[in-house]
Amino acid sequence: MKKIGVLGAGQLGRMLALAGYPLELDFHFYDTSGSPSAGLGDMTIDTTSKLDNPALAKFLRQVDVVTYEFEHLPLELTRHIEQHSTLYPSSESIRVCQNRAEEKLLFKKLGIPTAEYRIVNNPNALREAVSQLGCPVVAKSTTEGYDGKGQFVIRSIEQCEQAWDSIGHSTLIAEAFVDFKRELSIIAVRSPSDEIAVYPLAENAHQDGILRYSTAPAPKLKAEIEQQATLYIKELLHELKHVGALTLELFETENALLVNEMAPRVHNSGHWSIEGAPCSQFENHLRAICDLPLGGTDAHRTTCMINIIGRKGDIPSIMALPYAHIHLYGKKERPGRKLGHITVQADSLEELRWRVNNVASFLPDNPEFSGN
Repeated sequence: MKKIGVLGAGQLGRMLALAGYPLELDFHFYDTSGSPSAGLGDMTIDTTSKLDNPALAKFLRQVDVVTYEFEHLPLELTRHIEQHSTLYPSSESIRVCQNRAEEKLLFKKLGIPTAEYRIVNNPNALREAVSQLGCPVVAKSTTEGYDGKGQFVIRSIEQCEQAWDSIGHSTLIAEAFVDFKRELSIIAVRSPSDEIAVYPLAENAHQDGILRYSTAPAPKLKAEIEQQATLYIKELLHELKHVGALTLELFETENALLVNEMAPRVHNSGHWSIEGAPCSQFENHLRAICDLPLGGTDAHRTTCMINIIGRKGDIPSIMALPYAHIHLYGKKERPGRKLGHITVQADSLEELRWRVNNVASFLPDNPEFSGN
């Protein structure tokens, strides 16, 4: 039985374990937050941030390979782990993905198109960047931003100082606003043997910076868009020598496909694959880091993933719907918190739209699902 070490112990780690137990994999979580929510597997809780502590050494002795559920990890920790065990994906993927400036440099090197941007280190530099790019401009922290945090949309140059103070970081990236038709994402998995599996693109709908719905395969997708996205993510997998799941978030505009950012892990927009594909993103990530054959990624039918945010709503009524598959994460209710998700499948977009909105009617404050 292969033993998998997971850095972090939230819902992504939980779903990794649930996907791995049928493969006779064993799981040990290493939590540095002090508040794990995975609710299964062996657990090491260590908030010391020390590399020479017995808890970390014991954790590494107990596992065969280490992976992670989020990229906001100290590089000192991941590089230390690489000296004593196998870490997939590598510290290089973490280094690039946890810094938007490094991401942009990599995209530029590979000729992957992105929004025009500037890196700024003070309010005056931000003001100059906004003047050059033209409003609106999206200002973001270069590190630690997720789910809309660490961002400010600058709609007039007079807001530059407010944006700087609001974000509160020493280095920002200022991006020209992209007038996009829709947001997309693509997930691919690579093994050490260079086997690659790519999932269909998903269309994503956000509210207040938090993902609410992911639909896969993305409706009415042109073949050339899928080909471009697949090319971009394969180039990144090879350049980073990335092993495991990699997610690429994109903007589809009238005339182009632009890359927004990437994540070196399984992703919220891929949860649809648990019921919607022969092999989920979680199982394929585990297969990859164990260098096992990768599973199928084609969607069975059109599938929508609905995030449960803040409050759980009327779960028993949703359970009564024969087409709703519920995944709860064992978390307490809190505004903006991801508490679980629901997947819904249908044979047509019209049927999917009706089913999703029926489910959403039992969830507090959920926006309407429009589909396309």
